[in-house]
Amino acid sequence: MKTLQQLTVIALGMVSAMFFAAQALAQSAKLPQARNVVLVHGAWADGSSWSEVVARLQAAGLHVTAVQNPLTSLADSVAATRRALALQDGPTVLVAHSWGGTVISETGTDPKVTALVYVAARAPDAAEDFVALSGKFPTMPVRAGVQEHDGYTYLSEDAFLKYFANGVSREKAQVLYAEQEPTAASLFGGRTSAAAWRSKPSWYAVSKLDLTISPDLERFLAARMKATTVELDAGHLSLVSHAQEITELILAAAGRGN
Repeated sequence: MKTLQQLTVIALGMVSAMFFAAQALAQSAKLPQARNVVLVHGAWADGSSWSEVVARLQAAGLHVTAVQNPLTSLADSVAATRRALALQDGPTVLVAHSWGGTVISETGTDPKVTALVYVAARAPDAAEDFVALSGKFPTMPVRAGVQEHDGYTYLSEDAFLKYFANGVSREKAQVLYAEQEPTAASLFGGRTSAAAWRSKPSWYAVSKLDLTISPDLERFLAARMKATTVELDAGHLSLVSHAQEITELILAAAGRGN
C-alpha cells in the first residue's frame, strides 16, 4: 500500500499536470491559427539541425522555413531572420534553439509573429548581459571543448559528440559535427534591444539532461517569461532526439494542438 506521503506526491503531480495542460489549452485558444513556422538554429549548427522537425511540421500542413544563421554577429543573424519573416504570408510561429533564442527575442516583435517557441534556448531581456546571467548558473561540460581560431569558435569532436549531442545516435551526431557552422567568438556577448517574449505568448522546452546550457538556467528563463513549459529527458539537441515532442510544442503554439 502507498503511504500518505506518496499519495500526496502523486496527487500534487496530477494537479500540476492538469494545471499546465489547462494553461496550454487556454493560451492556444487565444491564438490565431498560424500556417507558417520559421526555425532559427543556434551556434555550432546550421539549418539542417531542424530536419526532423521540418518534415513533421510539413506533414501537418504548415509552411516551414529554416533560417541559415550566418553566426558572424547578432546583427547579421537578426537580419537573416527578418528576411525570412518578410517572406511569410500571415500568422507565423517563430522558433529557436540554443543561441538562436537571442535572435527571436529581438525579431519576435514582428507583427506577423503570433507566438514564440524556445528549445533549450537563451531568452535574454532587452539589453541584458546574458553572459553575466549565465555565470550565476553551473558551467556545463561542453565549455571545455570550445576552440577558437581566427576569431571564430568550434567545438572539438569529443565535446560535440559527448556533451553537445548527448542523447543523439553517434552516427547522426557525427553528421551534425561535420555540418557545424563556425561561430564568431564575439557572438555570445551581443545584446538585444527588445525582449519579444514580454509581449508574445511563449513556449519553452527544457532539456533535463542538457550539458551545454544549464537546465536550471533554462527553467529560470521559462519561468521568467511565464512560458508554457515542457521538460524532456533530452540533451541539448532535443530538436533531433525528441523531434516529435518539439513538433507537438510548435503545433500547440500554432494553435493546432489537440
